[in-house]
Amino acid sequence: MFMEDVKKSLVLNFLIFILVLFGVVFMFLGIRFMNVGIVLSINGLEALKFFTVDSNIFVGVSSILFFVYEFLFIKKKINIIPKFVYHFKYVATVSVMLTFIVTAFFLVPTSKYNWLAFYSNSNLFFHLIVPIFSLISFCFYEKTDFIGFKHVFLSLIPIITYGIFYTISVLSHLYGGAVSFKYDFYGFLRFGVDSMFLVIFLVLILSLVLGFIVRKLNKKQYMG
Repeated sequence: MFMEDVKKSLVLNFLIFILVLFGVVFMFLGIRFMNVGIVLSINGLEALKFFTVDSNIFVGVSSILFFVYEFLFIKKKINIIPKFVYHFKYVATVSVMLTFIVTAFFLVPTSKYNWLAFYSNSNLFFHLIVPIFSLISFCFYEKTDFIGFKHVFLSLIPIITYGIFYTISVLSHLYGGAVSFKYDFYGFLRFGVDSMFLVIFLVLILSLVLGFIVRKLNKKQYMG
């Protein structure tokens, strides 16, 4: 059963990598394969300012890394998949699940755009398919004892790093207590400057909660 799980994980990890690759290429080149009117994406390197894109690239890299080690394991070139590979995939999975939750329960309900705009073209991969495949892959076919309680706090690193960038960008472009959508592209200041810090705090809490949930699903009987 263990080897069967590794093989299923291998397929999913390769698929995740391909989907992320397609999503990034389509976004950078402005390629659209769904005609839904409004497209909530930016072409070129500027797309990297979105946590959505960054978290998906993160999980794409972690998935291809996992794929390589799984391939070597199946071919009996190595005896065990290193712990850091699991830790890397764990943090990346939490990151894309954060993207999934924030999009579904914050961005879509508070946006003036139709929900379909958030799940079309590259965003179909980034906001929906990749997060779901990543969760399935890590929590059902990559179970391990390597994810301890202390590793839950590792899941905060990506969003803290991104939060610092976002906060500096927004606060350095305030004019009369307001900032253009160009810098506050997630709309955290729509309810005032103070609300941004509340939103950031809630996102950090959400990231921790997701870290605990993903850890629990990954190894239900973990006793470390």
